[in-house]
Amino acid sequence: MKNRRKWILLGSALILLLLVGLSQFYAYIMKDQWNERDAAEDVARTRTGLTEVSKAQKSVWDENSVYWVLTGKNEAGTAMMVWVRFTVEGKVADGDNAVYGEELSKGTSEQQIRAIITAQLPDIKIERLLPGVYNGEYAWQLFYEQGKRYYYQFYRFSDGSPIGEGYSLPNR
Repeated sequence: MKNRRKWILLGSALILLLLVGLSQFYAYIMKDQWNERDAAEDVARTRTGLTEVSKAQKSVWDENSVYWVLTGKNEAGTAMMVWVRFTVEGKVADGDNAVYGEELSKGTSEQQIRAIITAQLPDIKIERLLPGVYNGEYAWQLFYEQGKRYYYQFYRFSDGSPIGEGYSLPNR
């Protein structure tokens, strides 16, 4: 009986040690991502007056298009989206166009763009929809499945109109 309790305690201690190790590994892996998000929030608060952040999404289309897009409210309580451009090294980019904030009422919200997509492409399965930048335009990036194929399509944030023809990904 004593031997059995010893093995149970040893097994419990090993499981606890494994869980602590996994949580530390996860924190180590995610540290850079969390630091980027925090830097984006700080810059958005200081440069655009964003006071409350409800959503933070990272958008990467190419090496020149790495953005954190924050959704939230400003001091007046108006819903906003703020794009914060980053360098490939994970630092906030310099320059006047590194941070752009716009009230959602002057653009297309996520619900509005979903309605537009449903009207234009009724037979698709949306895999991912996130705000980003495409060819220098603030946009919604749609990744979807249609007929066992995957596609990317971009929509302008300003009015919800499609940008270009989109991209078809090769079959696996």
